[in-house]
Amino acid sequence: MSTNQRLHKELPPLLEQGRDYLYIIIGAAIIAIGFNVFLLPNQVASGGVSGISTILKGVLGWEPGLVQYAFNIPLFIAGLFFLGAKFGIKSFVGTLTLPAVVLFTSSWEPWTTNPLLGALFGGITIGIGLGIVFRGGASTGGTDLAAQIITKYTGFSLGKSVLLIDGLIVLSAAFVFDIEKALYALIALFVTTKTIDIIQLGFSQSKMIYIITNKQEEIRNAIYKEIDRGVTKLPAIGGYTDEERPILMVVAYQTEFTKLKQLVKTLDPTAFVIVSDAYEVLGEGFKKY
Repeated sequence: MSTNQRLHKELPPLLEQGRDYLYIIIGAAIIAIGFNVFLLPNQVASGGVSGISTILKGVLGWEPGLVQYAFNIPLFIAGLFFLGAKFGIKSFVGTLTLPAVVLFTSSWEPWTTNPLLGALFGGITIGIGLGIVFRGGASTGGTDLAAQIITKYTGFSLGKSVLLIDGLIVLSAAFVFDIEKALYALIALFVTTKTIDIIQLGFSQSKMIYIITNKQEEIRNAIYKEIDRGVTKLPAIGGYTDEERPILMVVAYQTEFTKLKQLVKTLDPTAFVIVSDAYEVLGEGFKKY
C-alpha cells in the first residue's frame, strides 16, 4: 500500500477525532461563559460542580474556577476507571478547559441581574454547551461525567441522569441561599436537561406512522407512488380476533405527513393510525450516517 493510500485511509478517523476535541473545547467554553454571565451573578446553583462552586462562592468567597478544579479531579479519575482511557483523554481536555475559561472570564460583567432571565438563559447556555461536549464523546468533568457513567450502565437519557444528580445540589442551595433562589435553580436545571436532549437528538423533523388497515396493498402502493416513501410490514395478531393483521410502518418528514394522512383517510376511512415523533432517522432518503 502506498503512502498516499495509507494517508487517505487514516485521514477520516483523524478528522473525526479533531472534530470531537473541537466540540469539547467549544462546548466547555460555552458552559463557562454561561456560568459567569448568567448563573453565578444571580446565585443560581443549578446543580453540578458549578452549582457547588456557586454555593461555596456565596458562603466562603472561594474562587469558582479553583473549586471546580478541586472537585473535578476525583470525578475525572472515576470516569477513567468506568468509561475507559479514550473517554478519559477527551474528558481531561474538557476538565481543564471549563475551569480555565471560568477563571479567564471571571471579570466579565453579568449579562443580566434578573434571576429569572439568568436561570432561563443560563440553563439554555449550559445545556447547549453540555450537549456539544457529549456529542464529542466526552465530559467537562464534574457531575455531568457522573451522568455519563449512569447513562452507560442504566440506559437513562443524559438529560435524566443530569437531573437525578443535580437535583440534590439544588436542594442544598435552598438551605444556603433561600427557597426562591432554589426555585430559579430548578428552572435552570429543567431548561438545561431539555436543551441537552435537543442537542443530542435534534428537533423532530420526521414522523413514524403505524397503519392498521384492511386495504394494505392499496395504501402501500399509494404511499410508494404519491409520497415516495418505503413501507415496512410488521407481523401482528389482533388481540380480539386472533387473526394475523400486519401493521404498515412508514417514516416520513413532517411536510409529507399531512398528505400521507389524507391519503390513508381517502383509501380507508376506518384505518387505525398511530403517529409519533422520530429522532435521528438515518439511512436512504433521510440523514446520512
